[in-house]
Amino acid sequence: MYFFLSHLSFLDLCYTTSTVPQLLIHLHGLDRAISYGGCVAQLFIFLALASTECLILVAMAFDRYAAVCRPLHYTTIMHPLLCRALAFSSWIGGFVNSLIQTGLVMAVPLCAHQINHFFCEMPIFLKLACEDTEGTEAKMFVARTIVLVCPAVLILGSYVHIARAVLKVKSMVGRRKAFGTCGSHVMVVSLFYGS
Repeated sequence: MYFFLSHLSFLDLCYTTSTVPQLLIHLHGLDRAISYGGCVAQLFIFLALASTECLILVAMAFDRYAAVCRPLHYTTIMHPLLCRALAFSSWIGGFVNSLIQTGLVMAVPLCAHQINHFFCEMPIFLKLACEDTEGTEAKMFVARTIVLVCPAVLILGSYVHIARAVLKVKSMVGRRKAFGTCGSHVMVVSLFYGS
């Protein structure tokens, strides 16, 4: 669990540093625009980190499932090699998703090359497009569904199994302990998906 928490902490730190410096420049200076290249870079980094966080949260849900539902086999199931593979594949998956979505945005011709925002989001790019963006939006919707909805379903499924296992525990102390190990992860997931 702590292995995945360290990755999650690093992700959240990087989240902040992907947007806040531009916000500070925006607040301090008179020039309240961001260049096209800077915006594309910020969009790529932010999407990569958000996608990676979705996938890390799934790995953490799997870890909690193994800890609660298979406690005697936990060290065998969550072998350090598997933990590294899950973390590595989460990072790779996040960056591949970001590469796809940023590539789709960059393929759309823009009427302006200076964006009057400190935070670059997909809707901003799509509003600046000189042509119809329905096809691009449909492709982005599919990519977002794969990276947001599929992990959410896997996390929910994991917690359904965890809840079933916990409800089978006879003692109240055992139930509290099992729910306590999952409480922080549930809070992080609800904050991430709730916002």
